[in-house]
Amino acid sequence: MQYSPCLESMETNRIDRPTDVHGPLRALFGFSSFRPYQKDIIQALLEQRDAFVVMPTGGGKSLCYQLPAHLMNGTCLVISPLISLMKDQVDAAKANGLRADLLNSAQSARERDTVIERLMAGALGLLYVSPERFAMTDFIALLKTVSLSFIAIDEVHCISEWGHDFRPDYLNLCEIVKQFPNTPIAAFTATATMMVQQDIVRKLRLRRPHMVRASFNRPNLYYQVLPKTDAENQILRFVQARPGQRGIVYRTKRMDVEDTAEILKANGIRALPYHAGMEDEVRTAHQDAFDRDNVDVIVATIAFGMGIDKPNIRYVLHGDLPKNIEGYYQETGRAGRDGHPAHCLLLFGYGDVPTIRYFINKIDDGPARSHASQCLNDIIRYGASRACRRRQLLAYFGETFTERRCGMCDVCASGRRHWGSIVESSIKDKTI
Repeated sequence: MQYSPCLESMETNRIDRPTDVHGPLRALFGFSSFRPYQKDIIQALLEQRDAFVVMPTGGGKSLCYQLPAHLMNGTCLVISPLISLMKDQVDAAKANGLRADLLNSAQSARERDTVIERLMAGALGLLYVSPERFAMTDFIALLKTVSLSFIAIDEVHCISEWGHDFRPDYLNLCEIVKQFPNTPIAAFTATATMMVQQDIVRKLRLRRPHMVRASFNRPNLYYQVLPKTDAENQILRFVQARPGQRGIVYRTKRMDVEDTAEILKANGIRALPYHAGMEDEVRTAHQDAFDRDNVDVIVATIAFGMGIDKPNIRYVLHGDLPKNIEGYYQETGRAGRDGHPAHCLLLFGYGDVPTIRYFINKIDDGPARSHASQCLNDIIRYGASRACRRRQLLAYFGETFTERRCGMCDVCASGRRHWGSIVESSIKDKTI
């Protein structure tokens, strides 16, 4: 295909007249009002400003770029990390009447050509691609021949080495402003500490961005930590006590994922495993079964969950100690997206710590190794502390919880006994 240069600038797509955003909100998405921060983010993008948005899971990030993409001239390029996630988002966007499509390696050459033809004809309001595709020279050349309204980056925390889910492929996105100096950038993530936030803004070279840092408080989530004694039996008892409820059980090792799923199934529970060692078709089938409520429980490694938009997950259970609070927070955030109460249980055991420390000690880069060790110390403190769970989580992200008791964690609600009195000294001398 031959591409010809396009000289569109930022000003070409700017909407200077007052724009009705409530009409499309009702007509396309079926909502009568915006959630907190959404309208201001949308208005900033309509004014062609860069934006950086930290909005916890369930806050409605996708609407913040889908609605302005519908209102503006040109195509919004959405960079998203997973093919399955892109497909789900495109299907949902099309169902809402948006002109959306995607480009990925799983498509045939003919399918990709059809999408490119639609892009060049100006028939797409939204185009979803992976960061790997953005790194392709030919694709950059193609983008420079079309009119882009703005570029939205989902899961943008993946660009930071200090974040919990760093992906080298995301580093190519540091070139966006250089390649497209007149195109606004909108960066979205569900979780980022202040250090990660500053790192992202610096790497992307955002220009006077509209900044949103929404509250990390999810008041409908009940946080609980229990001593890990017999993980498989504890998981079984927990799930049996919630018949018919949808839930995610996270295990660290693939073998434990398989074993736990088999134990649940042997006890009459509709459960399926999910991990990166499975065939792509099997993983997809298992996720689809969970999405459609054909199974109640998915037992998974952290390979499962990014971009999950399932509203009726009633619990998230961590059978093993997570590596850091950021990952733990994002994973628990997949519960209760419908706003109804949901249960987040962590089985805390010091026996998990040496394995995590082993892999941390294999990190060659000194600062990165030190950071990973500090993150581990933080999650140990969380599990062993006598303090309100919610207060600890919010403080980690730089937010102050002003209530004396949250009433929705095991510490505040039940006055449970704690077993971690030696944690501080143990962390200091690294005996755990």
